Amino acid sequence: MDREERPDLDHIYMMVCQMLTGSGGWPLTILMTPDKKPFFAATYIPKESRFGRLGMMELIPRIQTVWASRRNEVLDSAEKILEALKGAERVRTGGDLDASVFDQAYRDLNAHFDKEFGGFGSAPKFPTPHNFLFLLRYWKRSGENKALEVVEKTLEAMRSGGTFDQIGFGFHRYSTDREWLVPHFEKMLYDQALLAMAYLETYQVTLKETYGSTAREVFSYVLRTMTSPEGGFFSAEDADSEGEEGKFYVWTLDEIGRVFGKDETDFITRVFNLEVKGNFSDEASGKKTGANILHLKKSIPEIATDLKMPIDKLEDRIAKIRNRLFEIREKRVHPHLDDKILTDWNGLMIAALARGARILNEPAYREAAGRGVDFVLNNLCDPDGRLLHRYREGESKIMAHLDDYAFFVWGLIELYEATFESRYLKRALELNETMLEHFWDERVGGFFFTPNDGEDLIVRKKEFYDGAIPSGNAVALLNLLRLARFTGRTDLERKASKIDNAFSDQIRQSPANFTQFLSALDFGVGPSYEVGIVGPAGAKDTVDMIHALNTHYIPNKVVLFRTSDQDSTEIDTLSPFIKSQVSLNGQATAYVCLNHACRKPTTSIKEMMDMLK
Repeated sequence: MDREERPDLDHIYMMVCQMLTGSGGWPLTILMTPDKKPFFAATYIPKESRFGRLGMMELIPRIQTVWASRRNEVLDSAEKILEALKGAERVRTGGDLDASVFDQAYRDLNAHFDKEFGGFGSAPKFPTPHNFLFLLRYWKRSGENKALEVVEKTLEAMRSGGTFDQIGFGFHRYSTDREWLVPHFEKMLYDQALLAMAYLETYQVTLKETYGSTAREVFSYVLRTMTSPEGGFFSAEDADSEGEEGKFYVWTLDEIGRVFGKDETDFITRVFNLEVKGNFSDEASGKKTGANILHLKKSIPEIATDLKMPIDKLEDRIAKIRNRLFEIREKRVHPHLDDKILTDWNGLMIAALARGARILNEPAYREAAGRGVDFVLNNLCDPDGRLLHRYREGESKIMAHLDDYAFFVWGLIELYEATFESRYLKRALELNETMLEHFWDERVGGFFFTPNDGEDLIVRKKEFYDGAIPSGNAVALLNLLRLARFTGRTDLERKASKIDNAFSDQIRQSPANFTQFLSALDFGVGPSYEVGIVGPAGAKDTVDMIHALNTHYIPNKVVLFRTSDQDSTEIDTLSPFIKSQVSLNGQATAYVCLNHACRKPTTSIKEMMDMLK
């Protein structure tokens, strides 16, 4: 089973593995009764026994013997495991959360921050970009500069290290060491999307070009390698090629020397920290392999100072070297491309591209996000308008999960704010209603991972912990709050409050495990704003006003646009309150509202921004 096609099954049986063995991992092996009740769990099991680890060839006969001779004991054990699994799913509601959980989450993250190399904890290090999105919001709320320092230190270390593909761009899955040098070379679509958002928001906060350029590089990789001709986004690139992990990405000094002259080879060696024996050790043997992972140990300005070279000339020289190495690398055997297209991960990439279009003022990203939306709507919807989960080679199948709806609605919301085409907001509202109809828990609130008319599984789980990607409940919470502000619908805010209540007890215990949820809560606690812009479409003052909103870091806002060129538009139906907002003297006019209480309209960008401080 491909766990990415069936995350509903993966979630259930991974929890079983953790309950029975104290840990989890993949590949996951489960033995269960014919009615799907598990009684044995393990991760990797070799074919034959070795090094004290039982192999499949020995395990299977033992299981057969036990099943034949002690079946009642097995069935009794399976029932107890099922009851424990159901007990773990019982949510204890705990009332509303308040801003104190932000402080606790920050303290927990800061306590695990690696001050020397960035990131959290020791090896292996995962990017967890939703942590950075929360820390940026915490910095804005509290004025705690250390929170911003944690984000910058980590993002700079990741971009400079081997975790980032210095030649073809894009981030590898995680680092196997503290230093971000040796990655697990797999590249995942969701990492590209979420990390691009983290770099974009940090660019807004700091206006440091390195963060904006990193987001551009990530998008360059995705649009070149992970985008189908029809506009959907592929899932992943494998770590291996020719049976060896990382072979596609690493270089020996001899290879570099055969391509470049001595001076240029010496330059590459110095800039990208290459060594004759290789710059990393084989994980199994501990010996240097002769291979090198290109990485930077200093920033470009620092390298320019060391080499006594102007920054622009250094960047130009590095770009030419990178392009030449890319041409050579393209002739190698490529890692396998996992070309299945998943609705939830596509939603994340659509959201990232739409945000990139706004913040970087790049129409190509807006177009790519729009093509991604069209692909999903044309290929991953059933005749009733319900979403499907997976597309590959012309086949769409598997009923969509919560993440598919929540993440795709997120993408639609972001694309509305990047284009102000009301069809995207309209579709977001429609799919949000479908999600509420089929996934909402009427008893205590929150969303189940599977729909009420889906496959009958042994337990219907709710996912609310953030893992490699944020939880669907956390994303849905922020979607509900934003859609409520777009439309003035208080019923959506009430649903959001019930999600808060449903998981608050668990979140209080370890808030740093719920940073996407906390980003949504940050919006709910406020202050958060609705900004209506009314003016002539395409006019310079309209464009300038919207540009100001896009370039400043104001995460807790929604922006609506109504053209003053028409008497009636679709946005009037979706957001009835904007119909009363009019252009003053034919100029672009901003209406800044706090919880639907609007201040005096203004045609001044400065006054508009002052209201949002």
